[in-house]
Amino acid sequence: MAKKIKAVVKVQAIGGAATPAPPLGPVLGQQGINIQAFVQEFNAKTQDRRGETVPAVITIYEDRSFDFILKTAPASDMIKKMLNLKAGSGKPLTEKVGKLTKAQLKDIAERKMPDLNTKDVEAAMKIIAGTARQMGVDVEA
Repeated sequence: MAKKIKAVVKVQAIGGAATPAPPLGPVLGQQGINIQAFVQEFNAKTQDRRGETVPAVITIYEDRSFDFILKTAPASDMIKKMLNLKAGSGKPLTEKVGKLTKAQLKDIAERKMPDLNTKDVEAAMKIIAGTARQMGVDVEA
């Protein structure tokens, strides 16, 4: 018989370096799961993604056990990493902080595809381009 689901929680933590401190501790603590067990399992599964922001969707069951699914890094983080940026622009319409080539855009879109609501690379590229524009990054036409 399937376990009864109590809650589904979405969190983001640094790969391989999550701690029970905020923001994870309070979110998971109020659901009644063993925070240290989650942190250890999360860090073990994300060792290869050290230093990267890793989103996770945690399914918490009535018996306080849990499962989680790891997602790809946020598109904004991928863009910043590809262009070696510290942050996006505070005024994205007037102050540009970088330029993304079509090849770079396609690379990010292909890596992000599993988490996007499209199966078409062209549509995924448009989604990533929109994120880039909102960060103050020009996109090559």
